[in-house]
Amino acid sequence: MSAASAERDAVPVYRAPMRSRSASIPDDGAAVRRALTIGVVGIGDRIDNGDAGQRERLARRVDRFASAPDGAFVITLDARGDVYLGRLAGPYARDDSAEAHAVDLVHVRPCDWRSTPLGDDERPAAVVQTLQRGGRNWQRVRDDDAGAHLSTVWAASGRR
Repeated sequence: MSAASAERDAVPVYRAPMRSRSASIPDDGAAVRRALTIGVVGIGDRIDNGDAGQRERLARRVDRFASAPDGAFVITLDARGDVYLGRLAGPYARDDSAEAHAVDLVHVRPCDWRSTPLGDDERPAAVVQTLQRGGRNWQRVRDDDAGAHLSTVWAASGRR
């Protein structure tokens, strides 16, 4: 295996639903639209019942999100069902703007998003399965082939 293919195989892939856990935030795709528009990926911090257990779980979610490596692939689904591919491009920050709070996307990282959604043939099977399961968690896609496949897709779109 060449060094380039080993590097491609090692690129982790994460699912980023960008949907609030709070019932008070509409699940209308506004968070995903905001993220794609301003070049970030993120998670929220609204919890409807702020007990100690929920705050502790939130802290762990933020830590997992913040510790994902730069260059990792990120996939998200917009309100139309289109799948977008991005790459983490910088460190964690907190966005306390009114716009970020309105969509509950306050824990963010810079993300270089591809401008067009992935075609059906560009989506690795593990990515499709992860998206079909649904959910609201930032989650690693545990499939080495997914990272290699998305590396090829990324490079074919003229990205590095």
